Amino acid sequence: MKPKDQNTEPAFCPTRAMVELRHSISIGSRGSSSPMKRDGDLSPLIPDSQPNDDDDHDRYSSKDRDRPFWYHFHSICPFFNDDARFSPHNSRICLVLLLLLLLLAGLISVLSIVNRLNAPYLCRKDGIVLHCPHVKESPSLWENPFSATTSWKPCAEHRDGGMSNLPSENETAGYIFIHAEGGLNQQRIAICNAVAVAKIMNATLILPVLKQDQIWKDQTKFEDIFDVDHFIDYLKDDVRIVRDIPKWFTDKSELFTSIRRTVKNIPKYAPAQFYIDNVLPRLKEKKIMALKPFVDRLGYDNVPPEINRLRCRVNYHALKFLPEIEQMADLLASRMRNRTGSSNPYMALHLRFEKGMVGLSFCDFVGTREEKAIMAEYRKKEWPRRYKNGSHLWQLALQKRKEGRCPLEPGEVAVLLLGMGYPKETQIYVASGQVYGGHNRMAPLRNMFPNLVTKEELATKEELVGFRKHVTSLAALDFLVCLKSDVFVMTHGGNFAKLIIGARRYMGHRQKSIKPDKGLMAKSFGDPYVGWATFVEDVVVTHQTRAGLPEETFPNYDLWENPLTPCMCKA
Repeated sequence: MKPKDQNTEPAFCPTRAMVELRHSISIGSRGSSSPMKRDGDLSPLIPDSQPNDDDDHDRYSSKDRDRPFWYHFHSICPFFNDDARFSPHNSRICLVLLLLLLLLAGLISVLSIVNRLNAPYLCRKDGIVLHCPHVKESPSLWENPFSATTSWKPCAEHRDGGMSNLPSENETAGYIFIHAEGGLNQQRIAICNAVAVAKIMNATLILPVLKQDQIWKDQTKFEDIFDVDHFIDYLKDDVRIVRDIPKWFTDKSELFTSIRRTVKNIPKYAPAQFYIDNVLPRLKEKKIMALKPFVDRLGYDNVPPEINRLRCRVNYHALKFLPEIEQMADLLASRMRNRTGSSNPYMALHLRFEKGMVGLSFCDFVGTREEKAIMAEYRKKEWPRRYKNGSHLWQLALQKRKEGRCPLEPGEVAVLLLGMGYPKETQIYVASGQVYGGHNRMAPLRNMFPNLVTKEELATKEELVGFRKHVTSLAALDFLVCLKSDVFVMTHGGNFAKLIIGARRYMGHRQKSIKPDKGLMAKSFGDPYVGWATFVEDVVVTHQTRAGLPEETFPNYDLWENPLTPCMCKA
């Protein structure tokens, strides 16, 4: 059974007061119209001169132009008055005209109603505010309104039966090679972009290499995570993909080290035309080139729609995790749904509060003087240029928190979920690294929501031993369990969260994907005069439009978080 929606005041006493947001409406003063002035001072009883026939004609023509449409209809059809001179023939003409007018008005009304009923559900932005169409359904904790999720369907999938017009491997412009850097999700985005760039230049793509990251320190290969056969086969009608560098290119080390074989001047979010004008000529000359670096080196709204659709095809259809990863994720999700002895929904929480994230944010958090001193030294060591002498950091931290740019602490997440109405019994899967502050930092969240579990608590050591060989394999398990959850809650930005939200939108918008308004939270926690009831009302109203509903795209939008326009069609 699903936990009941609870919007009542919880039985705990918050130790910190929260903001009472005041919504004021400014009322403009109403202007009054001044009386009209006479055109002249002449008396209407004493004409200045006798009017001629042309003057009369102009005067009456002007009056006729100012008369309403129904006056002219009245003159055409005099049976509306007591004039008995009209003929039966004129009467029939007038009745036909009237009937036609009524039919036209009715048709316009029907078409207007049909258009409104058939208009797809779409939230639209007004500045930073998102306005969503009203629905009659009562709000649910676990699902988006059904009527809001039936207007769009995925349409980026591969079409069977189509004829491929791709040239053979030897007839393409050449071979391109990339290093997919960063963590698993940044690597995933790089792979999608590499396929798109290969299509733009009509090139053959060498299977990307997953480069070791300084933080992850993981030597994972493409085939250790993804199903290579499915990847190549699914995209066979879109792009030529080969598993390795061609045999005729004997000096493979040159591809990684030689400037002559590397394109390094690709700007971030480059348009498709940049590759055609600057990279393609070099590729045709050298026949094989490496693109480095390749993080976010392809834009979104400056490439053709079919290229963005191809990126979605790669992300949502071609890139599949290995069967053993998929099976283990299914097992973990099944255990989450049966933790109460019967079927229950579950929430997935992406908690980004690791030491590196806290340090990089340069935000201030609750802690002892000793903790703050240790964190200051850590920041000074890792980011000396940003740290400088540290004198400006307090003001910077206040500004970032006010703007909602700081990660949510575990205790803040707990208060937010309570404000939304989630009961204490909610089953929550936590995807995170090692939380900064350990058990003490997690205590408020665990006290309010005791049913918190991680993959290490759901599975035995024996079940996970095969996945510990690669850190990215464990990250893949978190990704899939979050993807399958009834409700997904992010606490800070990043590729993991936006890929999850985008995929859940692509699957139909039914599943809730909550993106907290951290600006509202900062404002609420920072004011000493808030009441719990006011806080709850603000949280519920604000987050009704932040749950992964269909949302229009905008210039420089993020394709991975909102695939609506290029990759989804009206249902």
